[in-house]
Amino acid sequence: MRIQYNAPVTLSFTFICAAFMVLKSIGFDLTFMFNVAPFGQMGLTNPLSYFRLFSHVIGHGGWDHYLGNFTYILLLGPILEEKYGSKQLLIMMLMTALITGLINAIFLSSALLGASGIVFMLILLSSVVNVQKGSLPLTFILVVVVFLGQEVVNSFSQDNISQMAHLMGGVCGAIFGFGSDKLGSR
Repeated sequence: MRIQYNAPVTLSFTFICAAFMVLKSIGFDLTFMFNVAPFGQMGLTNPLSYFRLFSHVIGHGGWDHYLGNFTYILLLGPILEEKYGSKQLLIMMLMTALITGLINAIFLSSALLGASGIVFMLILLSSVVNVQKGSLPLTFILVVVVFLGQEVVNSFSQDNISQMAHLMGGVCGAIFGFGSDKLGSR
């Protein structure tokens, strides 16, 4: 029996982020290269500022943060990569990273770091994976209530977690899921 690299986008993303965590653990903390700063603190003439709008999903605050995100990513990513194809899933992930990065930079006063927006995009996207035209899956409604409802409630606490990234990632997942006919799966 051989090991198969069955979900290249999901696995590559996992390994890139793990490499960041290993480097961070041995003293090469590159967090400054990845976190999205508020717009007022971004150097708009600095190309690194634009790179960060995408790359913030690579860095994580610690191993618990990384493991929490990648438990979901490794569960949902391969299924969705099989359904939509690697290229399409990569585009969805990049768009989610950009949208959450931009919204954070424009509207919030804190930095953004981590793949939580991607996680919530995958969660909502998976809840509509078998949607039929003209119907609204009950699983989608329950996922919105449970996952996104919890984020709305949590947004009123001071916990150093970006509920905005979670909510926007979920919105992206719902849009991608319901718009997949227009996007063309695979």
